[in-house]
Amino acid sequence: MSTTQQENLPRHNGATNTKHEMNKFSKVITQDATQPAAQAMLYGIGLTDADLAKAQVGVVSMGYDGNTCNMHLNELAKLVKQGVWDNEMVGLIFNTIGVSDGMSNGTPGMRYSLVSRDIIADSIETVCGAQYYDALIAIPGCDKNMPGSIMAMGRLNRPAIMVYGGTIAPGHYKGQDLNIVSAFEALGQKIAGSLDEADFKGIVMNSCPGAGACGGMYTANTMSSAIEALGMSLPYSSSNPALSVEKKMECLNAGKAIRHLMEQDIKPSDIMTREAFENAVTVIMVLGGSTNAVLHMIAIAKSVGVSFTQDDFQTISDRVPVLADLKPSGKYLMEDLHNIGGVPAVMKYLLSQGFLHGDCLTVTGNTVAENLAGVPELDFDAQKIILPVTHPIKATGHLQILYGNLAEKGSVAKISGKEGELFEGPARVFNGEFELINGINSGKIKPGDVVVITHVGPRGAPGMPEMLKPTSAIIGAGLGKSVALITDGRFSGGTHGFVVGHITPEAFDGGLIGLVKDNDPIELNVATKKMTLKISEEEIAERRARWQQPPLTVKNGILFKYARYVTDASEGCVTDE
Repeated sequence: MSTTQQENLPRHNGATNTKHEMNKFSKVITQDATQPAAQAMLYGIGLTDADLAKAQVGVVSMGYDGNTCNMHLNELAKLVKQGVWDNEMVGLIFNTIGVSDGMSNGTPGMRYSLVSRDIIADSIETVCGAQYYDALIAIPGCDKNMPGSIMAMGRLNRPAIMVYGGTIAPGHYKGQDLNIVSAFEALGQKIAGSLDEADFKGIVMNSCPGAGACGGMYTANTMSSAIEALGMSLPYSSSNPALSVEKKMECLNAGKAIRHLMEQDIKPSDIMTREAFENAVTVIMVLGGSTNAVLHMIAIAKSVGVSFTQDDFQTISDRVPVLADLKPSGKYLMEDLHNIGGVPAVMKYLLSQGFLHGDCLTVTGNTVAENLAGVPELDFDAQKIILPVTHPIKATGHLQILYGNLAEKGSVAKISGKEGELFEGPARVFNGEFELINGINSGKIKPGDVVVITHVGPRGAPGMPEMLKPTSAIIGAGLGKSVALITDGRFSGGTHGFVVGHITPEAFDGGLIGLVKDNDPIELNVATKKMTLKISEEEIAERRARWQQPPLTVKNGILFKYARYVTDASEGCVTDE
């Protein structure tokens, strides 16, 4: 390939390209006389000479049969492809992986969940880099699909749009609205003896009635909302239900939108600015979003060279209230938010209150303020899902970054306001979540305890699994309001209660959390942003002197590679640094 051809190829890591024809990238291959094999293959898939003069858009689906969050995505990808072709471009579908967090939670398979985020990013970058696609439209479903897609877009820095697969409808059983967390909490109720086998099975069978991502403000809906606020998906994408007419129209409209981005040469680095990340995190706080958003937004920011840290989350949390009464801590589901105007209605209100940067560019080619100009305003008399700033659910954000001797590089607490801001009690230490489930069954955990789950961090597990099964089991067993839980692992967006995760350094790397013993006093103080193991410095020094790093629990494969390369949670658990 000539020097001139090489200069025409896309560059990574936020590098800008000069104004270009829409088919700048693919044209290097499709119309280069020295690339007959490429041309032959494109003729072989059915393209004509006229098609070879068009821009090529990669349409990546995370669809697969084995998960309600993803089972419909391949059909949505066909609609996206149709929309691309309808706008005089070549749409080419390819696929990447997905991992069901709901299905893998509580099993050794959960170690692969966070790992899948980086595999998704790597694989999308690989296909688009190798095939020289001019632009990218991604159709993700489950939790890690979305940050993985956006990380790839940031690295490639070509016109790109994310089309969220959409949220699931609520399930129903005996007059009760259900969602995926209902199934986990039913287990705790069954263990506690307050739920019989028939009703337990009834809840499990009816919690997920069909296609779509988990319905509360859990990680999938948190990230889809944040990415819409970031400007990387079309308005209403995050709340359009999975099987709705609106979702189908969004898929078709993505073709027109991606063409406009290419014509205007608008790239992810133009959209994902520092101010755009502040908008995204503001929406996360207002909606009461998942703790997972902290490491995902840090990782996405790194993909476009923007410095954004966990301390920035704290700064925004200090000034932004929680306004949404959404599950897991509240009453409502994402479909309810959709029915009152979705994320755009929330953003319009936030903009009017001075919480958002209205001049940030988005994938519509317009600014945030321009997108919101025609959006109906929230009616605080007709709905109680989003409250006004004068009567917030919590006056400041629910995500709190705690430091202290137990978390020298930080941790992430999710405090809804219902748990209080101070918890002190004796430690009950469990090496992994399976020991904890046994501890619940045996009655080891008592009211007032601080439950400590260790060696489930990015390297120690490896893979930093979520502790949804333990927290749900604790709540189901009636201990949710009387114990706290801390871990070097993660929490599901469905977790609630007094919980602190992402503790860094993790136990595997010598973090103090790995040296805690049963009955050690622990204080969790949200007001002072500290979590403290209240034993003497001499005792801590003695325990450190005896500590030896354990061997990795895996010896080969993707988990081994992940443990070797992953950064800690405070750095977003990225694998390309």
